[in-house]
Amino acid sequence: MAKSVLSTSALRTIVTEIAAEMAASEDRGNVAAYIPELACIDPHRFALAIVTPEGEVIAAGDADMPFSIQSVSKAFTLAVALGQMGEALWTRVGREPSGDPFNSIVQLEHEQGIPRNPFINAGAIAVTDAILSGYEPREAIAHILEFIRYTAGDDEILIDENVARSEEATGFRNAALANFMRDFGNVTCEPAMTLGVYYHQCAVVMSARQLAMAGRFLAFDGCLRPGGSRVISGRMARQINALMLTCGHYDGSGEFAFRVGLPGKSGVGGGILAVAPGRASIGCWSPGLNAVGNSKLASLALEMLADRTGWSVFAPH
Repeated sequence: MAKSVLSTSALRTIVTEIAAEMAASEDRGNVAAYIPELACIDPHRFALAIVTPEGEVIAAGDADMPFSIQSVSKAFTLAVALGQMGEALWTRVGREPSGDPFNSIVQLEHEQGIPRNPFINAGAIAVTDAILSGYEPREAIAHILEFIRYTAGDDEILIDENVARSEEATGFRNAALANFMRDFGNVTCEPAMTLGVYYHQCAVVMSARQLAMAGRFLAFDGCLRPGGSRVISGRMARQINALMLTCGHYDGSGEFAFRVGLPGKSGVGGGILAVAPGRASIGCWSPGLNAVGNSKLASLALEMLADRTGWSVFAPH
């Protein structure tokens, strides 16, 4: 049921109650043990942070604890690539849900090396390659990090080199994806260089508070606040939101849209960036994952939040 605009105190109560319910949960999912640096994260951590149009942050739990954002970074690199290439980017990557695991190579063969969407691994690698085509690898990494810092308003955001190295040491499937696309001409740089940039973007470390701040431009039609500094065009922001709603949770995207009804992008570090257009940017984190690789408790918390606020994009406003 849609609700009128919530007061700050009412929203703070909702956030506090959800965090308390998540803290009491015993079924927390499993951490991403296949990446060694993520295997040791405490599954009892939980954080929820919301940024309102007025710029107020309402947070609960471990909202200031940094974590590896992993594939949440794909929303930011997509914004960078669209700003760099515009609509030409869509000749290299599709806009449809995949229905397959995030690191699947099957569809690439059927579709001549064009990934189904920018949020599966193959699609994100192609997007990273598009960014890299205008830079040296170190410059591309710095450009992506600078963009994330700008959107978050925080120059302290860093990349965890240990996580990047851990991913590179175990990323054999990603190497296969990159080389497969290179064979079709959809990766134009040296695959090892493209993958190096990709692993570093996934190793960006942020807190839920910083993540919610960084997502403001998606919540407010390309601006850091309503009527504020523009980051990307409103059209691009709406395109990214549409893809987050339909493809942001891999082959759990339909379930997330069904239960939560908000554009969102997940990562195997347990983070989710969600967007209530015109209303809020939301960062949520719990490291335990469900069967399809999305945070179990963060997904549940966002379902509760959408229900209690009436923020679902499918609710009448």
